[in-house]
Amino acid sequence: MHAMLIKSFGPDAPFEAAEVATPDVKPGHLRVKIAASSVNTVDTMIRNMGKDLPLSPDAPAILGMDFAGTVDAVGAGVDGYAVGDEVYGCAGGLADLPGTLAEFIVADARLLAKKPSNLSMREAAALPLVAITAYEGLTRAGIRPGQKVLVHGGSGGVGHVALQLARHFGATVYSTGGGAPQMALIERLGATPINYKTESVEAYVATHTGGTGFDLVFDSVGGANMTNSFEAAALNGQIASTVAMCELDLSLAHFKGLSLHVVFMLIPMLHNHGREQHAEILRRVAEIVEAGGLTPVLDESRFSLEQAGQAYARLGSGKAMGKVVIDN
Repeated sequence: MHAMLIKSFGPDAPFEAAEVATPDVKPGHLRVKIAASSVNTVDTMIRNMGKDLPLSPDAPAILGMDFAGTVDAVGAGVDGYAVGDEVYGCAGGLADLPGTLAEFIVADARLLAKKPSNLSMREAAALPLVAITAYEGLTRAGIRPGQKVLVHGGSGGVGHVALQLARHFGATVYSTGGGAPQMALIERLGATPINYKTESVEAYVATHTGGTGFDLVFDSVGGANMTNSFEAAALNGQIASTVAMCELDLSLAHFKGLSLHVVFMLIPMLHNHGREQHAEILRRVAEIVEAGGLTPVLDESRFSLEQAGQAYARLGSGKAMGKVVIDN
């Protein structure tokens, strides 16, 4: 099969076209002919940092985690799937799991689900990692109808999905962004936009909550912004973070009685722990999509498999609006 390999790591590490053996299906797995894959920040981190990240594969490697495609072969012990089914998932591209920058992938069926029937392959490929992350963060934080929810980074990959899922769960949603395009997207997706560049946390908490704070804050920005999440949250509020690799003074969180939920959605892939939970979330997400509650936003650029390097550069440039997708 045709694949794109990296033979070394680093920001300028080239993707090289290669012909590699088509993988054989194995028990508990599906072999899928990939139609499209999407690029996530963690993909660029693996390429840039290599073995400095403990989750990186050995070189040469096929990167890429998210995909959508058509089942080509069904392994022993797999129920509920047949050749020709259209599926989506996040199932490779790290540790010892070959990735999606190839014609085929053999993926654990517990990490996959049938793709939403009303999405194209490109749209479905954009969803798995970000949708699982957003769904897990919101549900672990106990989202309920009627809550006021703040999403930091609501125009980003995870953020734009968290924003829509929070609305689906019955919350009134607000979201920070910077710049006119981001603010317009946030508003189009049904949230009240907040320009973090021009409005202080104290000011927007006063404007939108009367000073009491948000019931739930979903932070897809992380780093120093985590303290903004603590400041924006109500007493005994909930914080869900997808980017918690930082050192913080937790004093404010302590005095406000906040609960912090850290989401690292790669755990099932890395540790073969609770993989069936990802399939279940993807099934629920498909139902939400089919009911009109969630629509992925795709960047306007298009890339072929041979242009994988350009797709990674597009995401790294910070200019992409929505998910960057590769047509396999």
